[in-house]
Amino acid sequence: MNKLKLMKDQITEALKYYCYKRKGILDYINNNNDLTVEDIIENAEELSILEYKITALQVAQEN
Repeated sequence: MNKLKLMKDQITEALKYYCYKRKGILDYINNNNDLTVEDIIENAEELSILEYKITALQVAQEN
């Protein structure tokens, strides 16, 4: 039972971290008017990766 709680706690912490990272990237993109195409692409790729991780963790959290 303790292993299950530990795993749930770790999932919750990972979700908090990835959501924090996502917010930081979104704030960076939304608050900068002079981003280059490369900046936008790099940040979009990072957001895509974070969204995948967040979705996977949310599914794991529900099960």
